[in-house]
Amino acid sequence: MKDFLFGKTLSELGEIASQLSLPRFTARQIADWLYKKQVKTIDEMTNISLENRKKITEKFDIGVSFPPKNQTSADGTKKYLFESRQKQKIFVESVYIPESDRSTLCVSSQAGCKMACKFCMTGKQGFQLNLSAGEILNQICSIPEFGSLTNIVYMGMGEPFDNIENVLKSLEIITSDYGFAWSPKRVTVSTIGIIPAMEEFINKSKCHLAISLHNPFDDERLQLMPVQKKYPVKEIIKTLSNYDFSHQRRLSFEYIMFAGINDTPHHSKELSRLLHGLDCRINLIRFHQIPDCDLQPSNDETVEKFQNYLNGKNILTTLRASRGTDIFAACGMLGTKEME
Repeated sequence: MKDFLFGKTLSELGEIASQLSLPRFTARQIADWLYKKQVKTIDEMTNISLENRKKITEKFDIGVSFPPKNQTSADGTKKYLFESRQKQKIFVESVYIPESDRSTLCVSSQAGCKMACKFCMTGKQGFQLNLSAGEILNQICSIPEFGSLTNIVYMGMGEPFDNIENVLKSLEIITSDYGFAWSPKRVTVSTIGIIPAMEEFINKSKCHLAISLHNPFDDERLQLMPVQKKYPVKEIIKTLSNYDFSHQRRLSFEYIMFAGINDTPHHSKELSRLLHGLDCRINLIRFHQIPDCDLQPSNDETVEKFQNYLNGKNILTTLRASRGTDIFAACGMLGTKEME
């Protein structure tokens, strides 16, 4: 079976060129065709000799595929379905969110998820596989809106830092001059706090970091997020305090509001204490109810009071708009029924 070129870093393309006895500069030529010109076939790489193109074609395909299905929400949000190129009948979803001043794509890093967060439909699906760097990038470049995208968020299916190697490769290609050449400021990666991989990301990438927090108390967070047992929230904060987030990189915390669970003055006070001294912001998120989950969303008055308290403590706190709920495209609602 042939391997795929799309998703290879420049160093990996260099190794391929060496293996095929091609000139060293061929690696950058291939990268230019893949990521700048976005060709669909190796034959289109016309500044590579016909003989060398034949060598490449014998062992490689491009590896870009188009989503077989999409849905459009009443609010304009679009959800795309992709089939894994590693294994048939394994699917992931990504979500395109248009706004007046920006267009964001929410991409997946895994098919399913191991983390089993109580409030997440992907977690209830279980884990199928890690997406390759090419499969992550394919969600971005294969949609009609690619040319108008302003931002990418790794907040789709899966835990990005449970697939850190492929996520870092995809980020390198997005932000490198040989790749999409995007500013790291246009990319945010979300994690529930896998500390070793989080540190690797901070050290190797300049993209923004978002932490799924959802409760400042250890015992209560554990009831929502089993990962708390291995990576307690206080250890996550302690690790983050070793880094400077006051310049290019932005640090944010995601906080889904659950009625009577994490939305009391007791919680906002502890959240303020926990994050004191960190240069960060908080994104409050309305809970979007999913099947077989007894959690309920906080009401608007409670959310407003929570937000006002934190802003009063000089922690920039915003409420994220809910988008695509009618097509199960909102936060925590991604899950591929196609598998069944």
